[in-house]
Amino acid sequence: MPHNVGEIQSRLIDHRPVTQGEIRYFVREFEEKRGYRENRLLEKLNKMVVESNEQVLPKCSEHMQEHLCDVITRLEAANHMADRVHQRELEAHQVTTLELSMEHCKEEWEEFLKEQQRLREEVDEEHAKAVGRLSTQYSEMKKDLSKLSPF
Repeated sequence: MPHNVGEIQSRLIDHRPVTQGEIRYFVREFEEKRGYRENRLLEKLNKMVVESNEQVLPKCSEHMQEHLCDVITRLEAANHMADRVHQRELEAHQVTTLELSMEHCKEEWEEFLKEQQRLREEVDEEHAKAVGRLSTQYSEMKKDLSKLSPF
């Protein structure tokens, strides 16, 4: 009886052997069911890869070879058009810069002409004053000369 009591106590308290048996059973069932499902999935994937390699890939390569020249031609045309647009923008920028420069030069020339006009007027005014002084001086000298001369 003590042996039976120990066995009963061991079964009641220690559940490891039962739990391990259940775990082994669950794992075995899970692997079998999952193994078949994964096997079918892998076979489908393998079939799709083989089909892609044998049919789709050659078709894609052939299609690419057929249309690659067309794509290159279009790309070159697009590059040429982009270059022309860029060139036009550069020319427009240069024309704008040239026009601005010409306007600036015209403004500077007008300022120069105004300054020259002002200086000319000053010189003319000084000249007129000098002529007036000389005329006055010569008329006074003529008067003085006529006073000195008895004839």
